[in-house]
Amino acid sequence: MIDIKLIRDEEGRNKVKENIKKKYQEEKLPLVDEIYTLDVEYLKVKQEMDIKRGEKNKLSAEIGTLMRDKKIDEANEIKTRVSSMGEEIETLTKREAELSSIIKEKMMVIPNIVAEDVPIGKDDSEN
Repeated sequence: MIDIKLIRDEEGRNKVKENIKKKYQEEKLPLVDEIYTLDVEYLKVKQEMDIKRGEKNKLSAEIGTLMRDKKIDEANEIKTRVSSMGEEIETLTKREAELSSIIKEKMMVIPNIVAEDVPIGKDDSEN
């Protein structure tokens, strides 16, 4: 399986597409752009999830401080926010896993990059 980093980079995407053409598998060309689009969404979901986790951790620490200072009402308000953030994080985690699975499935179909010294033929018998 090729590295996703090749798909993330425009030059790498072009290299992958050229490789697909060399192997006479043009029907797989749209996969490259599909994977790129899915990966962009995957990275956004992952970033959003990391931000939410950071905020949740910060607020959770704040709850302890408020409880210590006997500010129970404020602490309960923050607990409610933390709880809803947990649900958002769970949704994002599921989406991240779903995207990861789809990307991996599509990546398995794309052929590996052929070495420069391999002769190009329509099939193995011509190489």
